[in-house]
Amino acid sequence: MVNVEEIKTAIVEREEDLKNKFKTEKIIEREVQNEIEKLVTTDVALIITGIRRCGKSILAFMLRGRNKGYVNFEDERLKMDEKELNKVLEALYGLKGEIDTIIFDEIQNVEGWERFVTRLLPNKKIVITGSNARLLSKELASFLTGRHTDFTLFPFSFREFLKFKEFKPNVYLTKDIAKIKEFLREYIEKGGFPLTYKVGKIFLAENFSDIVERDVIQRYNVKYPKVMKDLAKYFVTNATSEISFNRLKNILNVKSVHTISKYTDYLQTAYLLFILERFSPKLKEQYLAPKKIFCMDNGIVTSISFRISENFGKLMENLVAIEFLRRKSYWFNDWEIYYWKDYQQREVDFVIKEGLKVKQLIQVTYASSRDEIEKREIKALIKASELLKCKDLLVITWDYEDELKIKNKAIKCLPLWKWLIK
Repeated sequence: MVNVEEIKTAIVEREEDLKNKFKTEKIIEREVQNEIEKLVTTDVALIITGIRRCGKSILAFMLRGRNKGYVNFEDERLKMDEKELNKVLEALYGLKGEIDTIIFDEIQNVEGWERFVTRLLPNKKIVITGSNARLLSKELASFLTGRHTDFTLFPFSFREFLKFKEFKPNVYLTKDIAKIKEFLREYIEKGGFPLTYKVGKIFLAENFSDIVERDVIQRYNVKYPKVMKDLAKYFVTNATSEISFNRLKNILNVKSVHTISKYTDYLQTAYLLFILERFSPKLKEQYLAPKKIFCMDNGIVTSISFRISENFGKLMENLVAIEFLRRKSYWFNDWEIYYWKDYQQREVDFVIKEGLKVKQLIQVTYASSRDEIEKREIKALIKASELLKCKDLLVITWDYEDELKIKNKAIKCLPLWKWLIK
């Protein structure tokens, strides 16, 4: 049993920790701050999820409110059952008087939390943060149906990274373009976790380990933890590659494809990785085709797996995948993101679909001139354009910009840095 005074102490100390961060560390306003503000209202809980340590708590704490209460249930002093949750409310009132907004960090650690939140919704603005996409699904389905808005936060975008570095480029100045490409190489290598730039790359390996151990193995009581760890490492070291669950079953010496599928799903719900389906008008073909795997942050990839110089093109592709997913989460919720491949192995890196229409086809290549763009990439883009009836064709390059005219089709080539900041 926990008493109200103990709860007050936990609340005050955790809140002081956050306030000290604002005093001692460089905190930037996230680019979705205004959009998030609009989602905070009574009657509907705002649920912010995302990969561990991407800044969810800071974002929630920065939300405007006349009087806010912040409670972090990862604090060991707040281990309680649902019957004790009203003591949290009592502690908040005792500390702050009347409050209009309450932020519950990792409240899913309390069994039955959803009934408590449902009771508060008519009169309070409720914000919930958590590091797992599924941690709320069962509770939301049964108690908060139609009374919650979900938002997925990502690590820093390149735009936020430049803001963090206090660099506002003039894209028409040669020296600024040189500097922005220098920053881009750093961002491609180290990724977008704010803590990476405070404590170094050692954080990335530790965060990867925490995600696999705490957000997956412990949370789901995984029966074969070594298989899970091996699978997570395999996915990160093979980012941007096609995967087959049956092949993985054999590689990892696992008896059941179902185990591989289930464990992969756990890693996705922890936001460590995401999977793109191969685009096909026929759902059955799409379901049966191999998937492509991507990691949620380039820094994790480079800290766990391959050499940067030998795989720079793959790192570019992984970064573009993250950015597309970020834009879908933040601004373009109707987007569907795929890759495309035909029976002749012609491949297009990304297909953006909106409604019934294929909106854009995109290739990513580590090219700095027209001659460095491989012919097979252009041929695949042209073929996909014909089959999918899409005219918006884009090649994201390292340092080449132009518009190519091929077979009466216009193909725009744009440097990665310019695409990322637009």
